[in-house]
Amino acid sequence: MAAAHASHAATPPPRLLHIAGPMFVELVLGIGVGVIGTVLAARLSDTHGAAYAMANQVLAMLFVVFRIVGAGVSVVVAQSLGGGRRETAAAVARGTLGASTWMGGATAALAVIGADTLLRVLNAPADVLAHAAPFLVALAPSLMLDAWNASMASVMRAYLRVRETLAVIVTMHLVLLAGALLLMPLWGLAGFAVALAISRGLGLLLHLLLWRWRLDLRPRAADWWRWPHGVLAPVLRIGLPGAAENIAWRLAFMASVAVVGQMGATALATQAYVLQVNHLVMLFGVATGLSVEIVVGHLVGAGRLHHAHRLVRRALGLGLAVSTGAALLTALAGPWLMARFTADASIIAGGALLMLWNLLLEPGRTFNLVVINALRATGDARYPVQVGAASMVIVLAGGSWFLGLHLGWGLPGVWIAYAADEWLRGLLMWRRWVTQGWVPHARAAHRHLRRLHEV
Repeated sequence: MAAAHASHAATPPPRLLHIAGPMFVELVLGIGVGVIGTVLAARLSDTHGAAYAMANQVLAMLFVVFRIVGAGVSVVVAQSLGGGRRETAAAVARGTLGASTWMGGATAALAVIGADTLLRVLNAPADVLAHAAPFLVALAPSLMLDAWNASMASVMRAYLRVRETLAVIVTMHLVLLAGALLLMPLWGLAGFAVALAISRGLGLLLHLLLWRWRLDLRPRAADWWRWPHGVLAPVLRIGLPGAAENIAWRLAFMASVAVVGQMGATALATQAYVLQVNHLVMLFGVATGLSVEIVVGHLVGAGRLHHAHRLVRRALGLGLAVSTGAALLTALAGPWLMARFTADASIIAGGALLMLWNLLLEPGRTFNLVVINALRATGDARYPVQVGAASMVIVLAGGSWFLGLHLGWGLPGVWIAYAADEWLRGLLMWRRWVTQGWVPHARAAHRHLRRLHEV
């Protein structure tokens, strides 16, 4: 594998841990607030806890639409900056605002109009649906704000302004937490929705200020509604396959949630609480994957393909070690952790058993979090969805039904299906990386940036 030569090859590349550290803190805070929200909802009742979880599953599915822009803009801006094309990076950053407006508005409208339908697809029990549907409608305005915040934060990170991004996220979470603690005892789940909207509005204001002060980016009024096709074309070439992969996984995961829904409210609550803990376990892998995407993007823009290859190997080894260790700790503390959510002995026992299965699940997931982001950063965005879709449908969704319901293994059967899917896709992604199937895409991206330099 021969690396291309960049005109500014002496420029030191961004350091992975300098990006991963703030990202990890950011993700911990985000998951922490989600866990607190689940706890506050569960204190109202286990039915409220399940309703909170199911509404957030739908919200997460809708949020995947934002990945069409978010995944692509991170890669294209990072490659442009790595190749010395700051004006191209700025144009792409401004172009994402209008795209985010249209996508955010569409998803917010879908949450309002289709709340009942989306939740029924997940087989929400009637008592859970009664709380989850109005909660999902109340969350819709925050989808609009999240579309802008997600894109603007992706741009900030690609510019390596991860500490400033962390400051915005910390502020938003503190406001959300204070609002939820104040309003949820009074208004129930609607109180959380109001607090979320306030925090996201503040985040948008802070991002606008940081764009001006740190990036010298000043969006014009037209930027908020225009869809500049030429500017966004490279973003969509990366983002559409990335979003398709996320959407395929989300649909398959929703199918598994629907399977769990047929097991009853107790199974739904158990899964909801374990998933909250799982989010904490996978945080370092997520932070590493997102950081790899940014650093590899810069390295590809600069033509340093050998450096990118070595970086991904080191990052994967580190991610596997940390994720396995975190899964082991939560497995040992399973009963104690579950008792933080509920006093129901059957939920505590079932959740503790699922945390043991995480010892198999989490290392496989790390392959996907690190290597898929690395492939995307090189421009090799289609392979993950082309190869992974069959596994998601057959192993994740089909396996959840076959093992969980058909064979009667319940939630452990669903978790086995999760682990099998993650390992299969992860090993396929790793094979793509070590056989250097991504190299032609990276070279093409670098050549494109060099041609822009010559214009």
